[in-house]
Amino acid sequence: MSAGPGGGLLVVGDVVTDVVARHHGPLAAGTDTPAAIRTLPGGAGANVACWAAHAGCADVRFLGRVGADAAAWHERHLAACGVRPLLTVDAKAATGTVICLVDAGAAAERTFLTDSGASLRLAPGDWSDALLDGVARLHLSGYLLFSETGRALVAVAVASARARGVPVSLDPASAGFLTGLGADRFLALSAGVDVLLPSRDEACLLTGLPDVADAAAELSRRIPLVVAKRGGAGAVVARSGAVCARVPAVPATPRDTTGAGDAFTGAFLAALLTGASPRQAAQAGCRAGALAVGRIGGRPPGTADGRDRQRRAGGRAARRTDGRPHGAS
Repeated sequence: MSAGPGGGLLVVGDVVTDVVARHHGPLAAGTDTPAAIRTLPGGAGANVACWAAHAGCADVRFLGRVGADAAAWHERHLAACGVRPLLTVDAKAATGTVICLVDAGAAAERTFLTDSGASLRLAPGDWSDALLDGVARLHLSGYLLFSETGRALVAVAVASARARGVPVSLDPASAGFLTGLGADRFLALSAGVDVLLPSRDEACLLTGLPDVADAAAELSRRIPLVVAKRGGAGAVVARSGAVCARVPAVPATPRDTTGAGDAFTGAFLAALLTGASPRQAAQAGCRAGALAVGRIGGRPPGTADGRDRQRRAGGRAARRTDGRPHGAS
């Protein structure tokens, strides 16, 4: 299951525009509620890629689908984070948009209103085996499993990765959408995945068990490595039907919990690529999650060399509008 240290990370999934509204007090139906509102780049898959790059992974690539309305904007933001964008521009659908309602209270809990737009139209035609050239790990956003074309892409990508011996990780992404898909169907579609990274709610939903540690252990009977993210309670690592590590959270003062799980996943995968153990990688994930909740939006903080990264990555960005598969260059 280990690809060994080094090599690139390919993330496949969703990239959307987040409209983050931090409201000061309860939502007032039928009238105004004061809020601080920002428009930011987001999407679970794209966030994971950016946090992996922020954690030190030198070769991070992201495959996603956007509308023409925001393609260049998303390319610039991905490149500025050190991610190589491999974006298909959808001629029929606009870029997905998520309205993130964030409670400005102590928990900074968020509620999403989601229009997935072009991101749910990612399909097998967007895939090429050459995308795995130089890649040591493939990560899939669970949002792919919530559309027919996305499910077909997952099957193709997993088969291609397994043929090359590239480990595959999957984040279930949304307890709400997961309820609609069904736990049994999700687990069947996860066949061939090496690492599962559910949230507390997702792990319990997938197993029907109320305790997240028990749920992680049960899931690890089907998937070799399970890392359940528990927010302010840290993470649980399970293998072969048993919990093998409990990792505490890093203390933080939440401002916005959007993207905290994505931050954990990105840093976790980046650490695995350096040869870290799952426990060590989960510790890195908890550190990134603590950093994420102290920020507005789902992306990592900018870096001093952000403009240089953008210039370097800008020449490598690949946008496709002609319907042909992506190449590796």
